Amino acid sequence: MRPASLLPCVLAAALLAAPAAASAGVPHTVAPGETLWSLAAAQNMTTRAFAAANGLSEDAHLVAGTTIRIPTVSEAAAALASAPAAVAQAAGQASATPQPAPPPMGGYTVRPGDTLSGLAAQAGVTVDAIAAMNGLDPDGFLIAGTVIKLPTGAPTPPAASAPAPEPVVPPAAPSPSPTRVTAADIATVAARNGVPADLSAAIAWQESGFNNAMVSSANARGVMQVMPGTWDWVQANLARRRLDPGSAIDNVGAGVLYLGHLLQQTGGDHAMAAAAYYQGLSSVRRIGMLPETQRYVANVMALRSRFGG
Repeated sequence: MRPASLLPCVLAAALLAAPAAASAGVPHTVAPGETLWSLAAAQNMTTRAFAAANGLSEDAHLVAGTTIRIPTVSEAAAALASAPAAVAQAAGQASATPQPAPPPMGGYTVRPGDTLSGLAAQAGVTVDAIAAMNGLDPDGFLIAGTVIKLPTGAPTPPAASAPAPEPVVPPAAPSPSPTRVTAADIATVAARNGVPADLSAAIAWQESGFNNAMVSSANARGVMQVMPGTWDWVQANLARRRLDPGSAIDNVGAGVLYLGHLLQQTGGDHAMAAAAYYQGLSSVRRIGMLPETQRYVANVMALRSRFGG
């Protein structure tokens, strides 16, 4: 048991270390090592409520240097209480609770002892392929804590049972930024590229809630949750100008261009294109929609009604 005489000092230190609470939410610049959990705990609130107040999912990784909002306890509670209703309204299902968004596929946090060559061999792909998808140097050192995406259906690495280190987001394009877009912004980009605005907005909402600061546990980034490898492929094959990796609008542009490509590949089938956006086109064609993909597609198709579909 901790001696009673130490409690005032401990409490004072905890208060000094915590972001300042206020009667209204305040902006906070994320420091290295801070997580949704640590910030929420410092404010005596749950991670889910803290994330809801910022329009983030519970498994979102915070990027050092970006700005997040520190809500009051009452604001976080209100955001959490309104979240199911807001999502239901967005899905055109005001009287029903929609399914939660499935987690991203293939997310893995590198453990000590992991190597890129070892992870690639276990996944059955080349080192260059897994490095390109995650924006990594195939010849570089793999740092413990690095958040990466493994191929869909790859076996779980043996080290996954070990505790995960603090997540590290590898520096690669696109870059997360503390910016939000609107449905109108997405509709403008979609119309410019001949892609259905309602489908584009539904996927963007499902992926990030229109939040460009979002980084998933599978290393996808920004409003449209674009992987570094997808960003590079879109830039090389679909984009008609140089895309700005830090721009929320250009993140939308990359995602919309990729969605348009998937629509072409699937004969204009919106559900198949959405499935391919989440699971990967080759995987969907090879093994069909996985159960979590079916959930994802159902949510996206329902959300389209909010955005004019």
